[in-house]
Amino acid sequence: MRVRLVDGAGLAAYGEGIRRVYADAFSAPPWDEDPASAGRYTERLAEDAERPGFTAALALDGDTVRGFATAWTTPGTLPSGSGSGTGAVAEALGPERFTRWLCGALKVDELAVSSHARRTGLGAGLLSAVTRNAPDGRCWLLTSVRAEPALRLYRRTGWYRIPVAVPGRAGLTVLLGPGHPAAAGTHP
Repeated sequence: MRVRLVDGAGLAAYGEGIRRVYADAFSAPPWDEDPASAGRYTERLAEDAERPGFTAALALDGDTVRGFATAWTTPGTLPSGSGSGTGAVAEALGPERFTRWLCGALKVDELAVSSHARRTGLGAGLLSAVTRNAPDGRCWLLTSVRAEPALRLYRRTGWYRIPVAVPGRAGLTVLLGPGHPAAAGTHP
């Protein structure tokens, strides 16, 4: 298996494989998404590919997708509203930390590995591929506090979990990448 970067236009050829991996990865707890959400994700992916700083990586076994990761640059301004996602993160961190730590940083949006390819190093390889060129090492992600296998992967690869609860019922937490300048100052 190999991990390779793919641009937004190149992702279209792998849409069905990405959909299958997404359904496999996110239908189980703690996400419990219905299979239709995988189709909606692949539709959204075309829009995401237009975001500034978009990068994607695929884990391929021949032409079969075994995993993928996507990331893009967080806008340089504080989001308005706290409904979900980035707005909730801004609410949790406060405007000063959100702006200093995350605005203009690379946000890892999705990371998924098929159940048949887990514990092979693909997750770490995908994560490294999409964050390799993070501006000044500044990258971050949002995940569930109940996603224990993912949290173990992030810990093992040097990511630091910010001890701040993100509002909402999903039980989300923010992690800073190993090269993020704020991570060194936030470790206990």
